[in-house]
Amino acid sequence: MISKTRRLISLAALASLACTSAWADNYPAKPITMIVPWAAGGSTDILARALAEQLAKSLGQPVIVDNRAGASGNIGSNFVAKAKPDGYTLLVGSMSTHAMNPALMPSMPFKGVEDFTPIAMMANVINTLVVNPSVPVKDVKELIAYAKANPGKLNYASAGGGSTNHLSAVLFEKAAGIEMVHVPYKGGAPAVLDTVANQTQVLFSAGTQTLPHVKVGKLKMLAVTEAKRSPLLPETPTVAETLPGYELGVWYGLFGPAGMPPALVERLNEATNKALADPGVRARMDSIGVEIVKATPQQFGQTLRNDAARYTKIIKELGITNE
Repeated sequence: MISKTRRLISLAALASLACTSAWADNYPAKPITMIVPWAAGGSTDILARALAEQLAKSLGQPVIVDNRAGASGNIGSNFVAKAKPDGYTLLVGSMSTHAMNPALMPSMPFKGVEDFTPIAMMANVINTLVVNPSVPVKDVKELIAYAKANPGKLNYASAGGGSTNHLSAVLFEKAAGIEMVHVPYKGGAPAVLDTVANQTQVLFSAGTQTLPHVKVGKLKMLAVTEAKRSPLLPETPTVAETLPGYELGVWYGLFGPAGMPPALVERLNEATNKALADPGVRARMDSIGVEIVKATPQQFGQTLRNDAARYTKIIKELGITNE
């Protein structure tokens, strides 16, 4: 009797897997909505639209990019967290929405890890350390020495309390043993512009925002904040080459709601990796400082869990808030 029951359970499980696989093979049967939780025109939006265009070609259905900005990315992210896990509502999220926001905001509408299915890690964004040309330094070592010799003289800009810019700078201050004056702005664009104008002197920001100014001499590039040098900027040192252990990497990834069928996740992962490998997409992303990467859903999930744990610990230890 027990053996018969086990056989029936096994048959039922196999039938369920077959149905799921067949359903994934027939996906998509209608247009897909890809949520971008920030305004149009930024690097996330550019990447999402490039991906959507390629996915539409390979999957045979329109992929509609829907910008739902607000609350540091939480509005759009929460929309996806509450959607059906059927593959028709996807999210282009980031390290900040899924690993930082939950630690910064006491009343989050979703859980960054538990409420989502990691589908594909899409790209790393070069995070740069730049200064206004008036600052008489040429590298990280000289910046630290200058800050120590001139306490309170250097102002650093950020896109607001708790932003990636802010966290990068606070980590730098702690590692270097210096203090600078934090000047928070309402967004990344005014933070960049005021550093160009010398209202603030130091800025940690995505290369998508700083590189155009570096190229024309309006900002001076000192380093990148990732653990290793970027293949897009091989001559630019890392902060860690001066301050061992310093690291802050920013990534973008494709998510769905929690509970998506594994066969569907694998299909979307393969389609996404193929789309982002397109030479035209890569060239376009390279030009704005976005490095395309490839990972399995399992690898991306591990990166998400590791970063969520790391930044929760760091943010609590440093007492950083989004205010």
